[in-house]
Amino acid sequence: MKLNIGTLAVVLVAAFLFGKLALSYPATPWRIAGLAIAIPSFLLFLLARIQLGRAFSVQAKATTLVTAGIYSRIRNPIYLFGGLLVAGGIVWLQRPWWLLVFVALVPLQILRARNEARVLEATFGEEYLKYRRRTWF
Repeated sequence: MKLNIGTLAVVLVAAFLFGKLALSYPATPWRIAGLAIAIPSFLLFLLARIQLGRAFSVQAKATTLVTAGIYSRIRNPIYLFGGLLVAGGIVWLQRPWWLLVFVALVPLQILRARNEARVLEATFGEEYLKYRRRTWF
């Protein structure tokens, strides 16, 4: 597994800046709930990104079938935890009506996951189908 250091650096800088910003606001129940959703989602998103390594791409490509780590249970953890991170951020911002953005994001992520599944199935065939049967989303 080769790690894309540039991507990791951007994510860690963004997390640091958000953490600094978050501490400058009063701790309300909304903000606490938002952080309770966002922090574990961010950590799991980061873990998934690290485990994906160089197999990561913006457009669906099938260079490697990653089936270890968090990918042994969830086929699309970056989509899942990225969505939860957005939801946690919206709750933290105390703008519940912005959750409509989250509602719009979910079908888009499902479409992306389906497209990615087609590409992986075309490349890896039965190996991907076996992997798909034993994992969620």
